[in-house]
Amino acid sequence: MSDRDLTRVAHFLYEAGTLKNARRTGWWMAGVRDPESVAEHSWRTSLIASVIAPLEGADPARAALLAVWHDTQETRTGDVNHLGKRYAAPGDPRTVTADQTTGMPDALTTPVRAWIDEYETGDTPEARCAKDADRLECLLQGIEYRARGHADAQRWIDNSRARLTTPTAQHLADALLAQDTLDWLHTAMGQRRPH
Repeated sequence: MSDRDLTRVAHFLYEAGTLKNARRTGWWMAGVRDPESVAEHSWRTSLIASVIAPLEGADPARAALLAVWHDTQETRTGDVNHLGKRYAAPGDPRTVTADQTTGMPDALTTPVRAWIDEYETGDTPEARCAKDADRLECLLQGIEYRARGHADAQRWIDNSRARLTTPTAQHLADALLAQDTLDWLHTAMGQRRPH
């Protein structure tokens, strides 16, 4: 295959689109009937990573890049929740990514595989920010589900908060927990918070 043959890249882009329909399955155990998709989770995770990174002295673009790629393997493994992992471990992200990128131009394969390795290893400041963004997104989603009446989401909130490693993520979690999900709207509208 020449570097100009992008057939396998096109295949991957269609494959990645399936994440828009893949649900985050752990939320079903909290009673959420129609949880967010993996793609929705990945988008907000990337945004959060770009917020945490500069406050941690890391590169926000690189942290967001790692975050946007962190669950791309779930096109092939599905979203295996923590209970499911006790019985059937999901595929190794590096192995899945290697399969997904086989046949793509080396100019793309090499960096994609390196991004996944960096995220999984977690040794760089950007990877730590991306991993904390993943946890913060789960915490934030849990707060939103709890506000919609899913009291069992508290377990996800607590577990996500306990796993944060960067000071910025820990402080941001405290700020998120100290407010209601629509405080931003009341502030934007110049209104006081309803009691």
